[in-house]
Amino acid sequence: MISQTGTVGATEPVSEKSVVFAGDYLNKLSGEQMEYECKRRFEAGCKELVVNFSKTEIVNSIGISILLGVIDTASNNGATVVFSDVKEETVELFNMLGLTKHVTIA
Repeated sequence: MISQTGTVGATEPVSEKSVVFAGDYLNKLSGEQMEYECKRRFEAGCKELVVNFSKTEIVNSIGISILLGVIDTASNNGATVVFSDVKEETVELFNMLGLTKHVTIA
């Protein structure tokens, strides 16, 4: 997982709106790193989390499951999730699996 500053695992101040990058392949390892960072930001008070998919080529089934966990955590913390820069094929996958009912695609 790459933080907003572009470094893996970087710690940075959290604001009401925060951006995390999904990485090039959203699977178990990268997904768990992203999920940890998202939860850290929600716990610090983030109310709008933007997950940037600009470098993401593949999202596997474990990645989808992890994204559902992030959406659930956001909901439990009164926060919203935005998916940005998502490739059209990935948007179709998210539509088919129902993720787009719970997030905004930007």
